[in-house]
Amino acid sequence: MKNLKAYERIGLTVILIAMFLSFPKPQSIAKYWMNTYTSFSFFTIPTPDNLDLKTTSTNTIKVALLLDTSNSMDGLIEQAKSQLWKIIGELSNVQKGEDSPNLEIALYDYGNDNNSILKGYVRQLTPFTTDMDLVSEKLFGMTTKGGNEYCGQVIYTSLTDLDWGNNENALQLIYIAGNEPFDQGNMPFEKSCGMAKQKGIMINTIFCGNRKEGLNSGWLKGAQITGGEFMNIDQDKATVYVTTPYDQDISQLNDQLNTTYIPYGEQGATYSSNQRKQDANAATYSIANKAERAAFKSSKKYKNDKWDLVDAYEKDKKVLKKAKVLPKELAGKSEAEIASMIALKKAERTAIQAKIKELNAQRKTYKKAQSKIKKDSTNLENSILLSIKKQAKKKGYKIEE
Repeated sequence: MKNLKAYERIGLTVILIAMFLSFPKPQSIAKYWMNTYTSFSFFTIPTPDNLDLKTTSTNTIKVALLLDTSNSMDGLIEQAKSQLWKIIGELSNVQKGEDSPNLEIALYDYGNDNNSILKGYVRQLTPFTTDMDLVSEKLFGMTTKGGNEYCGQVIYTSLTDLDWGNNENALQLIYIAGNEPFDQGNMPFEKSCGMAKQKGIMINTIFCGNRKEGLNSGWLKGAQITGGEFMNIDQDKATVYVTTPYDQDISQLNDQLNTTYIPYGEQGATYSSNQRKQDANAATYSIANKAERAAFKSSKKYKNDKWDLVDAYEKDKKVLKKAKVLPKELAGKSEAEIASMIALKKAERTAIQAKIKELNAQRKTYKKAQSKIKKDSTNLENSILLSIKKQAKKKGYKIEE
């Protein structure tokens, strides 16, 4: 400012003060600086070509599942396992305008005597993750034992442990399921739910048992604090699948899809093995359930760039220089040769996914024709999906049919 004239210094000082008073966020200050000050003839700031002040899409869906794993909850865990891919599949269809939001899921269990008493019998199985194979793995590893179910504590823990961020555009949901009074434990649920409300997180409560009992034991009030939904389910009701003429073909295409992945890195082979293991877990319930999983694997939400060279290369071409462990079939090959192999696998994957999507569309049409009865809201899957449709709409999201 030494070379500026007095009136120029005064003018600039006034503008700077107004800027800092009006824009408390650093990014807003930067935008204002670049958009406003460059227009003053007496003071010109060169704008670097590589300075990008635009923010990327921030539409995100974050769902925390808090499941009671005390002795009486075997049925709940079975429903979660058998309905996981239907739930995730529907979540993958949530859109906001033309944008396909990021999907992250976290998983907790509570009320299990195997968990630490110092943590209120609460355990985080996975933080927010886009790795749905990991979510499936942890869910299938759940067992039930004991019974000290502290709803206020598990909600509080999920609020303080997880990275919820500070994004007003995000759809942030907690689903807590159990069958004991909502007010047990030292952490008042009113406090936990109040914290969630302040963060813009909706809590949905799923009481496993008689609706009247759930209403009288705090589960309704817990949901009402954040504007969430109260639901009740019969946790012992077995999942009913609608099998279709397309399930077998989709299952076979799923197996072909797995051959298009090129595991790399120290844990690549482990992740690849887990991918197939979760296919097998889904198939233990029915081929229709495996088809649900395959449909999700054909979506944009199913990405494995941390272990699959095809996804990793699409994300960052420099991965070939960074990767320390490559599969044996790529040993001794040049970067150009590896890139060519990746391109072939990518083309093959895209073609298989397109076939799965086509068959799955026919599968959905067939299922709608067979399902003449109104959806049963007394199971975990439909309770979650019905509430998500309502709450997504409030935030400007919608589920593509």
